[in-house]
Amino acid sequence: MADLWWIYSKPVPADGRELWTLFLQCSCVTAVIGGLFYNWMFASLEYSWQLSVAMAVSFSLLLLLTLLLVHPARCVFSMIMPTLGTKQGRKLLFSTCIMIAVVNITPNIISNIKTILQVIECICKNSSDSLLNSTALLEKVSWEFGDATQETIHSIYKPMNGHFRFSLLQNSSLIYQKMHLVGEKISREFLSVEVLVKDSVRVANRLAAGFFMLYLCFESTWYLKNYLTNLRFDNFYITKKLEHLAMDRKAAHLLVGSCKKLIRPTGLKLSWEEVVLCLVQAMLVTVALMLMLVVVAMDHFAFSVADTVVTKAAQFSAVPVTLSIKYKVEIGIVPFIFKVFGHPSKELLFGDFNRTYHHHLIFSSAHCRISPPTPPNPSVLLVVGLLFCILYATVFLETYARRLCRGIAASFFQSWEEERVLYLYRKLSRRHRK
Repeated sequence: MADLWWIYSKPVPADGRELWTLFLQCSCVTAVIGGLFYNWMFASLEYSWQLSVAMAVSFSLLLLLTLLLVHPARCVFSMIMPTLGTKQGRKLLFSTCIMIAVVNITPNIISNIKTILQVIECICKNSSDSLLNSTALLEKVSWEFGDATQETIHSIYKPMNGHFRFSLLQNSSLIYQKMHLVGEKISREFLSVEVLVKDSVRVANRLAAGFFMLYLCFESTWYLKNYLTNLRFDNFYITKKLEHLAMDRKAAHLLVGSCKKLIRPTGLKLSWEEVVLCLVQAMLVTVALMLMLVVVAMDHFAFSVADTVVTKAAQFSAVPVTLSIKYKVEIGIVPFIFKVFGHPSKELLFGDFNRTYHHHLIFSSAHCRISPPTPPNPSVLLVVGLLFCILYATVFLETYARRLCRGIAASFFQSWEEERVLYLYRKLSRRHRK
């Protein structure tokens, strides 16, 4: 592995064997990166597979030529891998989480809301139908009651026609049509909102992902530029070259006295500034996690409400309605004569109507088209949880990722690393003399 890395980090291969080894290394790297790039474009950014394949092949060929011919580009590309463990890599992971939430969780919430609206539409339709049927019952009652009032003993006491006419039944089809149009309009509006949200977030996520990727390359290039132009940049590590230089000049005490300010690049010790930075970044990740949990909770809540509504609607029983009519016709015979003699008034019964009618109000029906509630996808929750675990891991590994970037730059430019070590040694010597 050391020999392979030595060949990979050399500016120019020494012979044909090293050239073929470098070509195989770059080919393997570009093949893996090309596959990951295709999966990223097709699965995460949702481009078509034709465009994803074309972009992945073009990117792989360009990357192969760049790595093979440009030595600083190999260094920058090698530093991109540990840079993924910094805040720029976290931005890419945040972008992926947002895309997963929009593509998988948001449509599920909208689908469950549609189910609730379908149940409401079904209840409204069946209840209105049942109420319209009750008007038919009232019409029947009115005609029977009107016939009963006509069946009196003497025509002199016969009242006027007591029939009633109901015209509500003639508008039932119009009511059904209006309810259907309202339901279709709501469905179209929900569909348009869903499409608009998905398209907007998809475009925003593609732009953000492209920007973060370019910024990732820019940050690695910026680090290498500062490393090669500024001797003080990221130069506070006790490396092996610094230890050998101090031992050769019999100044090992310089490293012991400055141990509080210098750290070893391969050690696990973190400075106080690095610890504070990790805690701040962890708080930001926690805020993003809370927002994502709110979206996930909305998904579970929408499913719970939709499932409860569908279950309760199926359990709705018909409500019995009883209509009782009692009608009695009596007439008094010269009541004032009986009052004069102090006798109670006598009445003659001309008619008696006492009937009971039954009807049922129905709120739900098996003929309603109600889509079943869609439960939350556990695989989506697993992927989001795994991504956030990686995010928390990158918070605490960011410091070590930067140290790895410095080690990569030092292995690619060893002569410049010696200049940096000599500069740090002189700085420590001046500080010790003061």
